[in-house]
Amino acid sequence: MAKVFVPYNLRKYTDGATQVDVPGLTLGELITNLELWFPGFSDHLLQDGRLKPGLAAVCGHAATRQGLLQKLDEDTEVHFVPAVSGGVG
Repeated sequence: MAKVFVPYNLRKYTDGATQVDVPGLTLGELITNLELWFPGFSDHLLQDGRLKPGLAAVCGHAATRQGLLQKLDEDTEVHFVPAVSGGVG
């Protein structure tokens, strides 16, 4: 199972757990299973069947460019990271 690191604002769905193990051969399957186990979770990740704008999924050591089709290994670590912007222009 993939290890999902739960962002602070979504821990209310996981009873405070900071990480959960979830099965899924792809990122899309993993998010489907997250929603089955933790109803309401995917509303914060998806919009119109895709990752929300401004949200990156880091699978292993790199942000996915394949979106929900990203294949996952059995022991992949998954992080959902909001975009960070700003600075001096």
